[in-house]
Amino acid sequence: MSIGKTRKHFVEVAREIFAIKGYENTTMNDIAKVSGHGRRTLYTYFRSKEEIYYAVISNELEGLSEKLDEVTAMNIRPEEKILHLIYTHLTAIRETVVRNGSLRAEFFRNIWNVERVRKSFDAEERSIIARILEEGVRKKIFHIEHIGLMADIIHYTTKGLEVPYIYDRLGIGLTEEESIPIVRNIINRALGSNLLSEQTSI
Repeated sequence: MSIGKTRKHFVEVAREIFAIKGYENTTMNDIAKVSGHGRRTLYTYFRSKEEIYYAVISNELEGLSEKLDEVTAMNIRPEEKILHLIYTHLTAIRETVVRNGSLRAEFFRNIWNVERVRKSFDAEERSIIARILEEGVRKKIFHIEHIGLMADIIHYTTKGLEVPYIYDRLGIGLTEEESIPIVRNIINRALGSNLLSEQTSI
């Protein structure tokens, strides 16, 4: 295996073990054994279990970043991009947490440690939102006083919705199909958009 492939293999093995046993119950020996490599090789890439845990989170966030990039490339109006971006973010976070089993408890228990790893992703997401807002302003669709501030508001609002979305506590009694037009109207009002968007599925 190349250096890149070996490291990636360790990260994926660690993710699978964390998901089953949880962070606290997993050891570096467990990861080395399941990976098929020795402890010495594992420690060549990661100095501690904490370090490989952060690598697992970073890897999951990279997947989310790719999905957000796909949204920005979509040939749709800027206000629809913002809508898709919000739902893509929330859906991807929920899928990541749910599929990681026992690891999801660590995700919430060690939220401040997770935040450290999320810094670069958060900055990238705010940048993506700002570019979409600039596009809307340039096309005279949005009427925004300060793009940077609005990008921060959308980013942190979406981030704050992660936990209730994961636990299906957002808009109790509403299906996602029913909630989308409501969220769309909120976005249009917040961005000063006078366009009525067509109904689309997310």
